[in-house]
Amino acid sequence: MSGSALVIGGGVVGCASALSLARLGWRVELLEAGTVGGGCSHGNCGYVCPSHVLPLAVPGAVGTALRAMLRGDAAITIAPRLDPTLARWLFRFWKQCRNDLAVTSARGRHALLTSSRSLYEQLFREEGVDAHLEEKGLLLVYPNEREFQAHSETAAWLGTEFGIETRAISAADLTEFEPALKPGLGGGWWYEGDAHVDPDQVVTALRLLAERAGVSMLEGVTVTDLIVRGESVQTVVTTAGDIDADVVVVATGAEAPFLSRRLGLKLPIQPGKGYSITLRTPERAPLVPMVFEAQHVAVTPFRDSFRIGSTMEFAGYDRTLSDERLALLRRSAAEHLVDPGSGPPLEEWCGWRPMTPDDLPFIGPVPRVNNVFVAAGNGMIGLSTAPATGLLVAELASGVKPHLDPAPYRLDRFR
Repeated sequence: MSGSALVIGGGVVGCASALSLARLGWRVELLEAGTVGGGCSHGNCGYVCPSHVLPLAVPGAVGTALRAMLRGDAAITIAPRLDPTLARWLFRFWKQCRNDLAVTSARGRHALLTSSRSLYEQLFREEGVDAHLEEKGLLLVYPNEREFQAHSETAAWLGTEFGIETRAISAADLTEFEPALKPGLGGGWWYEGDAHVDPDQVVTALRLLAERAGVSMLEGVTVTDLIVRGESVQTVVTTAGDIDADVVVVATGAEAPFLSRRLGLKLPIQPGKGYSITLRTPERAPLVPMVFEAQHVAVTPFRDSFRIGSTMEFAGYDRTLSDERLALLRRSAAEHLVDPGSGPPLEEWCGWRPMTPDDLPFIGPVPRVNNVFVAAGNGMIGLSTAPATGLLVAELASGVKPHLDPAPYRLDRFR
């Protein structure tokens, strides 16, 4: 099956979806309200991380978050407000904090992460597009011996269940392994199969490949309505005029609920605002990407810059930069790194991660219409799972056998 396809959303998932559709024979247009790659795909830490199979919703997650919020150093914060949609989302998240459900989510995440890791290599290495994929692993750094040792059970389970290889780096060996770290930390776990990229370069590479495949990219175009006739969307109304398409893919990240509501679908996606600070590369820059587990702050050494990022703020659709959140990133870097960077930042940024209660994206057809598909809700692993997400939604739209079981990502799983 092929014809005309319209992808709404020009982030990394939208670009991957457009590329996969074009390669399956569709004539593809991609609409982006801003600039392609200018949303949440821009300022993240660039991890391609097969190790990140565990969802946020695990047993004890709510209690841990509440205690951290009381201490004032929480990686996750919730802006006080009356928001019934957020309340329902938090209730669903709380219900997901069970071992069996966490394992189910982990398996769904593992499938997307593993597939995407392989697809990135095919996309960039086999096709001669340089997105600077660097295979240096990912180091989880712990503040003390107790927390370092506590991760051993998780590391063993990840190895047994998913074949994810890791290596324990003791406190005595930590600064030799990563000289950028201060002495006195508890140890680290190195996930050697992970990689990292500059997210801007990934989107640029995906856009280039998509345009080579015939995709037309339209920036600065907003969708204002979806006209449904019978059981399908016949016309997409935009600020640049009406567009007719045989298939529509909604890949608008945290904003996907706005369009889906027009089709009678309530997607439980909340914007989890993440932050990052990009600096000039310090003299003693880290050799490998790291996550400081005490505050869940990530650092990534790019080829020409250095990024500190993370935190999660549930503040609705708010784009305001919080000085407090940015200060947490700076403070965590200073606590762990010999040289955390100095001077004015190249960029201070925030973006909306599309968070779902079970930390799995929504990928598949909209139940009430026969030609609209959703690819959204990839949470904190959007860049890591984009190629597989894009390929899966294109396969489903094309009626071909999907390379992954789509059941874990179905749109009606919370009904």
